Amino acid sequence: MRQALLLLADSRLPAGAHAHSGGIAPAVDAGLVDHDLARVMAFLHGRLHTAGLLSAAVAARACHLAEHSGWDDLDGEVDARTPAPEVRRVSRAQGRALLRVAKNAFPHPGYATLGTRPHHPIALGVAAHAAGGTPEEAAALAVAHAVSGPASAAVRLLGLDPLALTAAHAALTTTADAVVADATRYADQPSDALPAPSAPLLDLLAQAHARSEVRLFAS
Repeated sequence: MRQALLLLADSRLPAGAHAHSGGIAPAVDAGLVDHDLARVMAFLHGRLHTAGLLSAAVAARACHLAEHSGWDDLDGEVDARTPAPEVRRVSRAQGRALLRVAKNAFPHPGYATLGTRPHHPIALGVAAHAAGGTPEEAAALAVAHAVSGPASAAVRLLGLDPLALTAAHAALTTTADAVVADATRYADQPSDALPAPSAPLLDLLAQAHARSEVRLFAS
């Protein structure tokens, strides 16, 4: 993988990812995820096949469209597949932060038509294209973000053994690669053909988390 794409995958990229837990923080608050590593991995596996698949497909599609247009259609399709207002808000907040970084690191004319608050996977797809990546690589970046963020948050929230969690995370890589391959199929298809996996419980938890008075993570 190109060094520029590895930079986009780096958790130290100043795009605010460290402030987001990918939904695992409200799941911990609700008692659905605890110190049992198997439950953490079940959460990550579910996220991989829902939010991860959608984000990867959108990123692949955005990478494919980066030299063209169609953002309104793609943006609307992401909205339609993201029913929780708080999840939409967070996606756009992360997209805005990533766009600010990408404009400086990887200049590209495609950013000009994105607006100021694109959904995160759209911004990621265009940034991947600007960094010389392919739709498949954009999808891989999205899948990595979908799993690594919650995994990192789980260590901080639950005090898990990072070595054990990393080993369990590594066991997910074959499944993650399959999700990347699945998502890449949507790169050159119409935006309304994007997959629509659902995770209603995560949507409900996100709305509850937004009303919480004490939060370690923004989402």
